[in-house]
Amino acid sequence: MSDLGGVEEELRAAVRGEVDFSVTARALNTMDASNYRRVPLGVLAPRDADDVTAALAVCRERGVPVVARGAGTSIAGQATGTGLVLDFTRHMNRIVSVDAESRTAVVQPGVICDQLRTAAAPHGLTFGPDPSTHNRCTLGGMIGNNSCGSHSVAWGTTADNVSSLSVVSGAGVKLALGRGWAGAPDGLRPLVEGGLELLRTGFPELPRRISGYALDALLPERGVDLARAFCGSEGTLGLVTEAVVRLVDAPRARALAVLGYADESAAAEAAAGLLPYGPLTVEGMAADLVRGARGLPRGGAWLFVETGGESAGEARARAESIVKGAAAGGVVDSVVVTDPAGQRVLWRVREDASGTATRMPDGSEAWPGWEDCAVPPARLGAYLRDFRGLLAEHGLRGTPYGHFGDGCIHVRIDFDLMSDDGVRRFRRFSEDLAEVVVAHGGSLSGEHGDGQARAELLPKMYGADLVRFFERVKGVWDPADLLNPGMLVRPAPLDSNLRFAPLPREPVDVAFGYPHDGGDFSAAVRRCVGVAKCRTSSAGSGGSAGSGGGVMCPSFRATGEEEHSTRGRARLLHEMLAGEVVTDGWRSEEVRDALDLCLSCKGCRSDCPVGVDMATYKAEFLHHHYEGRRRPAAHYAMGWLPVWLRLADRTRTAGVANALMRVGVLASLAKRVGGIAPEREIPRVAGESFRRWFGGRGASEASETSETSGGPGAPGGPTVVLWPDTFTDHLSPAVGRAAVRVLEDAGLRVVVPPGEVCCGLTYVSTGQLDRARTVMRRTLDRMGPLLDSEAPLVVLEPSCAAALKTDLVELLGDDARAAELASRVRTFAEALEELAPEWSPPRIERPVVGQTHCHQHAVLGDGAERRLREKAGLEGELSGGCCGLAGNFGFEAGHYEVSVACAEEQLLPAVRGAVPEADGGAVVLADGFSCRTQLLQVGGGVRGRHLAEVLAEGVAGRGGPGATRGRGVSSS
Repeated sequence: MSDLGGVEEELRAAVRGEVDFSVTARALNTMDASNYRRVPLGVLAPRDADDVTAALAVCRERGVPVVARGAGTSIAGQATGTGLVLDFTRHMNRIVSVDAESRTAVVQPGVICDQLRTAAAPHGLTFGPDPSTHNRCTLGGMIGNNSCGSHSVAWGTTADNVSSLSVVSGAGVKLALGRGWAGAPDGLRPLVEGGLELLRTGFPELPRRISGYALDALLPERGVDLARAFCGSEGTLGLVTEAVVRLVDAPRARALAVLGYADESAAAEAAAGLLPYGPLTVEGMAADLVRGARGLPRGGAWLFVETGGESAGEARARAESIVKGAAAGGVVDSVVVTDPAGQRVLWRVREDASGTATRMPDGSEAWPGWEDCAVPPARLGAYLRDFRGLLAEHGLRGTPYGHFGDGCIHVRIDFDLMSDDGVRRFRRFSEDLAEVVVAHGGSLSGEHGDGQARAELLPKMYGADLVRFFERVKGVWDPADLLNPGMLVRPAPLDSNLRFAPLPREPVDVAFGYPHDGGDFSAAVRRCVGVAKCRTSSAGSGGSAGSGGGVMCPSFRATGEEEHSTRGRARLLHEMLAGEVVTDGWRSEEVRDALDLCLSCKGCRSDCPVGVDMATYKAEFLHHHYEGRRRPAAHYAMGWLPVWLRLADRTRTAGVANALMRVGVLASLAKRVGGIAPEREIPRVAGESFRRWFGGRGASEASETSETSGGPGAPGGPTVVLWPDTFTDHLSPAVGRAAVRVLEDAGLRVVVPPGEVCCGLTYVSTGQLDRARTVMRRTLDRMGPLLDSEAPLVVLEPSCAAALKTDLVELLGDDARAAELASRVRTFAEALEELAPEWSPPRIERPVVGQTHCHQHAVLGDGAERRLREKAGLEGELSGGCCGLAGNFGFEAGHYEVSVACAEEQLLPAVRGAVPEADGGAVVLADGFSCRTQLLQVGGGVRGRHLAEVLAEGVAGRGGPGATRGRGVSSS
């Protein structure tokens, strides 16, 4: 790179889009989803083709490389670069038009694949290629990599679905590419016509040949298709500014036949034989990638074969004919699924494999690099046997899966990329595997492109003469080698620029235990491999079917900024550890600002395919960032909330505090001093805490030797310990009273812990981890008698239950009592299901709306709650996402707008769209105090209720013992 002075200023003067050379922008763009890392000079979000041309002119003059970037999900390193990154997702993301008659669409490069498919759907059309990243990858990236997806056996690659392209060449010339030579850069036609013999003999014939340049598309007998030849060039020839793509008929109905085989070899051998049936997909995966059965038929490997039809019956009939036809091919079991929700569950197993495969069954890491080789489908079984043999020879492990019908295999391999010996093995294996692929007539890349991962080995596939011809073609399009240098031609070595090189080799001193990462914070951060499931536009794409949709990542969906995605934050933490771009470690303001809008919803813990846990990483960072320094006021006001509320209860000053907060000036002053958003109302403190109410039922205070305190006339059935969390105890004791009524109606004896206990949640969420550990150890001391019994611990507040299940153990891993206490935690519904299985809840017979608490979704699961609602006649699905209040987050100054935006995504629309409960409509369920508060404050005063409150009302209505024992259930 030469003469870089003033590049930023010149770009600002030349373009209308945003130019960002900040530490944050550079750190966010050092990596894609590959093993590679390059630090860019800066980032530009161009507004139009003129911006692209102007930026190229500045960079050409200054000798600055340019790399195009969409969602950054490339797996071979081609979306990384040391110069200027062009981010097409911010502005050049419009669907210009959809023409149903011609079955085409005009799109800009930043359009997300699923956005195009959604726009085409009303016309009965779709865009055929659909990589597993279809809900976040961009059309520009798909064109650059010639992406395919699971439906390629029916609809081909991206190149098969591109009609024409508007591009800017590396020389800065705007070109219109289509059929014929019109629009070709000067010099390309004579170069190609002088090398026809080489082009006619140098390319293997197979459906997934993605490696190298597709120059055989320029042969006269193939019609000279410039647009097709450009696809898969990985941003090295020109930059796409607009594309005309072809659309295909979307089947009105689909069915999914899942065929079980003894092992992956048997499935691979059978795949090619299913193609004559005209399926839409033939996908394969083995049992070592599946965590749980998830409705799959028996077998050690499976083929997912989708069929389409004009009706559900026609689609099913085609699926059943495939099952029948496969009977002779070693099928051991099968299932045909026509229910769309059931199909989504099974497809999610397959789509999540790109993330799931990054962890071996024993938890060790696995990496891309040989992610998507392809061979002729008929040779797939033999290739897989040789591949497995080569893995064993090198002492490596991997789990193949992918597009068996096209002969394309994805795999993550447990390379050791942190040591010199491991990197050398990575190189040796890569060289040997390239030989195996070529011996089977295959392509080094079958979907994701060559990038840096495979381009060095292209001579093994194409020979030296054809690779030199590739270089000459690159020179015609991009004479200054400006565009994505080091990719495809004259590539960087495959073992250079590895993302792990700058990371510390010794474990970082941290507070949490990170038990799933060997106690290594660096390994925890490395979990993020960049598949970017956190960048989806809908929370529903993140969760499992029947769970109300997903959660991750609400702040990204609210802002649309990479900085506020789970991946973006992980990237900044990675760079913090690397110390090259982010240079001030735990004191980094860039990392702090990115984490500031993390709601700690824990959605990534469950929805991220590799289990990134950003809530924990945020707490860890805040712990170190503020160590020895004054914290924000909100950390004292809300982090120490349990202390303030207990003080109000002891001094009987709740009424006074509530009265003062109704005085506008005093409330404003209190919020300003406490770092609370001025738009927020401070919740009212209950005049009588739950613990005081419970003790007032006639029970005496527990002695030092007693286990717990129990209420009068408690049933003689199994004992449950009801956890008096801070929110239930002091802010919504009605929930606790209701829970007592229902649990006793079910024949359970309810007791509460002796003394004051706390899960430490508020201290953890504000990063006050030393204080959290102190509080947790004191709680363990006071819970000692419980640990000597077998009584489960019923926790009504999902966030507190999640803290006891996870944070407690990960902060106090050296204390065996922590794991024991965590194992006792049950939700309200779990306790009823486990200890009172014969109990029948009251029949409410009402529809429900509301939201599954994000921590419940991520940590606890909601299966028991769903079953309990069904028994009670509470019908309907709860929404996913996050309410946006998220404990202290939505109360903190500066967070109000994002907090409301999160609520407006799913929760508030669901509630507004329902008939009010007062008019005989839906019951609004919200088990979390934050969710109920958000509904009251930004949902128009809607009163959400805990499931226990709804059931308690029903118990009172039908009479019985619980109706008298559970007196006093009215709202606080």
